[in-house]
Amino acid sequence: MDEKKRLKTSVEIEQLKTGSLWERARWSSQLDFLLACIGFAIGLGNVWRFPYLCYKNGGGAFLIPYFIMVFCGALPILLLEIGLGQYMCRGGLKSWIICPLFQGIGISTLLISFLCSTYYIVILAWGLYYMYASVAKEIPWGSCLNAWNTDRCASSNEELQRRLCTSGSTYNSSISNGQTWENKSLINGTLYSNLINTTDTNCSLSNVTAVDPAVEFWQNHVIQISDSIENGGGVVPHLAVCLLVMWIVVYFCIWRGVKWSGKVVYFTATFPYVILITLLVRGVTLPGAGNGIKYFLSPDFSRLQDAQVWIDGGTQVFFSTALALGAMTSLGSYNTFNTDFYKHTLIVAGINCGTSFLSGFAVFSVLGFMAQEQNVDIHQVAESGPGLVFIVYPKAVTMMPLPQLWGFLFFMMLILIGIDSEFVMVESVVAHISDLFPRQLYKTKGRMILTVVLCCLWFVMGLSMVSRGGMYVFQLYDYYSASGVVVLWVCFWESIVIGWVFGSEKFNDAIELMIGYRINKWFHICWKYITPLVCTGIFAFHLIGFKPLKYNNEYEYPPWAQGFGLMLALVSMCCIPFYVVGKLLSLKGPIKERLKKAIVPKLTQDQICEKWMNKDGALLLQKI
Repeated sequence: MDEKKRLKTSVEIEQLKTGSLWERARWSSQLDFLLACIGFAIGLGNVWRFPYLCYKNGGGAFLIPYFIMVFCGALPILLLEIGLGQYMCRGGLKSWIICPLFQGIGISTLLISFLCSTYYIVILAWGLYYMYASVAKEIPWGSCLNAWNTDRCASSNEELQRRLCTSGSTYNSSISNGQTWENKSLINGTLYSNLINTTDTNCSLSNVTAVDPAVEFWQNHVIQISDSIENGGGVVPHLAVCLLVMWIVVYFCIWRGVKWSGKVVYFTATFPYVILITLLVRGVTLPGAGNGIKYFLSPDFSRLQDAQVWIDGGTQVFFSTALALGAMTSLGSYNTFNTDFYKHTLIVAGINCGTSFLSGFAVFSVLGFMAQEQNVDIHQVAESGPGLVFIVYPKAVTMMPLPQLWGFLFFMMLILIGIDSEFVMVESVVAHISDLFPRQLYKTKGRMILTVVLCCLWFVMGLSMVSRGGMYVFQLYDYYSASGVVVLWVCFWESIVIGWVFGSEKFNDAIELMIGYRINKWFHICWKYITPLVCTGIFAFHLIGFKPLKYNNEYEYPPWAQGFGLMLALVSMCCIPFYVVGKLLSLKGPIKERLKKAIVPKLTQDQICEKWMNKDGALLLQKI
């Protein structure tokens, strides 16, 4: 058998077609690619999740599990995804023809990106409204004199008590139920003394607690939250407008392809650092900032005995590196074949970690100031997620001089950090679909039409999350569609396929073919052994500790809503095993022969290493 035939038994060689790979867009420069990866990897989780996890899980001691998980889990998968995209010259869906049996991985990443793009931009819409509200003459969440405030509005229980004691018996019954000022005329007023036990000499708050004006601004005005997911309550107009604006911005960030978006990231990936450093400088000059930073970093090594600390570390690095979304693969696919993506990957990972720490200093310096101003311990003000961004930090802003300036800068930073993550996810979905119809969608006009159709679809879907019951829908998407279980499931199969089915050594050969030298053998070991074990361990802990979603730890979702959430998770997870079964059923012959046929890579002649051609064809790529 001649050498060419021996090679064909192990690799299906594709012929390049005009209008297909040759016309695929490319980055204008390697800096475009690097900034796009940085902009995508660094998102809201770096600002609102990492600092809190570090404080919660032992401060400086948390860095031990964090960096172990970076080097054993996130970094190998990041290198795998970018390298796969560059090697196959395709986005997340078609790149997995490197092992056709597992093309379901590409379908999973497409669905995860699609669902993430639906809800992630809602956060940016909230941030846009806060940025708009920040330029008002009076910060609207700084007082209790607005139409949306209730009689319970006060910065503390003591302030509410003082107000009640000086108000005598003229206080309205609305204090007991949180009725807003604008609706008090609808309620029959009764004496406050008839609602709670109090006397002229002892003003007690035994059954009434104060609600901070920042909380009421968020709940009663911004999202106007209803009492349940079953009570949609209609769309909140100002949020619908903000959502529309954000989708228009996203569209114009990517409408003309990567040569255009590659220039957009010069601003969106760099300017947030200018604002973040400005906020950090302001934060560390505030009184009490040192105490906040001390809480952030003080090591408690006893916490390392808690398995949850390691789970949090692993989950955070997979989330913050933005893996299992197919987006890194899509970004890599726009590189030229010989781009040295290995060095770029290490830079992206390093900047991602550094940004998390920088954000931690910026956030906890402000929280330390806030705790000192309120004379409380820092654990009473430390939060993560939307609670930090839309309640705690805005409240801290009101305690600073020039609150409008710092509020505007903070929310501008939030939008810029999130916007490139969003448009890269959209770009990933566009790349997935374009690779299926290259002749039509690789052209600028076809791409623009596809992008506008997708953006309109996402906007319509997002309207459910900017309704008065939208927060409950948003939490369902956030908790289930891209949960740790889903991400780890995909990362596990990515490492198994490259490490064992295609072969980690052969993938190293492919990388050497692209960049001209062999990468560290550590990644070969990770792809084959360590990363699958890390993913399996964290995945198992997530399943064992799974709890149905509750909003604010109080509202329990009805069974149908929990079922919908589980469907959001399973719809992407099931793609991998279902595709494997479907692929095998579509082939003929004994099961062993079907498996051999199903794992034959579809490569072009340029993607085949010369050293493979000198090996026994039967052992090349078919061995399981």
